[in-house]
Amino acid sequence: MLLGSQLRRLRESRGITREAAGYSIRASESKISRMELGRVSFKTRDVEDLLTLYGITDDTERAALVGLAREANVAGWWHSYSDVLPSWFPTYVGLEGAASLIRSYEVQFVPGLLQTEAYAHAVVARGMKNASVADIDRRVALRLERQKYLVSENPPDVHIVLDEAGLRRPYGDREVMRGQLQHLIDFSERPNIRLQVMPFSYGGHAAESGAFSILSFPESDLSDVVYLEQLTSALYLDKREDVAQYEQVLRELQDDSPSPAESRDLLRGLLQLS
Repeated sequence: MLLGSQLRRLRESRGITREAAGYSIRASESKISRMELGRVSFKTRDVEDLLTLYGITDDTERAALVGLAREANVAGWWHSYSDVLPSWFPTYVGLEGAASLIRSYEVQFVPGLLQTEAYAHAVVARGMKNASVADIDRRVALRLERQKYLVSENPPDVHIVLDEAGLRRPYGDREVMRGQLQHLIDFSERPNIRLQVMPFSYGGHAAESGAFSILSFPESDLSDVVYLEQLTSALYLDKREDVAQYEQVLRELQDDSPSPAESRDLLRGLLQLS
């Protein structure tokens, strides 16, 4: 996905059609489309030929992009869970693992990166009603594996605005919810975590379109990606104008929500009431 979006950006900036790009690597227009969407493996020769077509002659820049091609062809650890994941989600896990900044708004429940094992099990079981216990356990195991990013040697910065509805809606029994609230309090004190709660008392707010995530990467020339999950698919948006709108919404949410310290107090209040 990262390499594909870069190739598309380069092609569009040069005014080259997908058909012309496909011709240059002896392939069809549809293959260029699949490459740019990250839905096909990358041949080093094809990437090198496209970079030449797009006028990328700097050895360092070429090497970095060819390196992305090699990395894209190596299956990540999450691919071993592909049997219990929707087809669009492994791409997100790969992008999430490469991100240096993860920003999101969630309304339905606590975001997966901050879920306890018991809470995650209740959420997954609710969403996979006909799944076997083994499949539910594997889905939860993947979620816990993703959370290791947050406590790694170089963890990403995570900025989350969580709607109060996601805290009020119970998943699991009382002890599960109490454990989840305490987990949020504990994680909100980590230096790389910025957690804010959008309270009911504020009323309507900027995120009327629902939950979303924005992923940013350490390489300055890589586009940010907005992730929107739907019932049977997901959207990955990386056009500057699209990303900018979601960034504006998130800034408004952060400005309108209580500060992280005030949100932590709100969480403590909910814990005392639970």
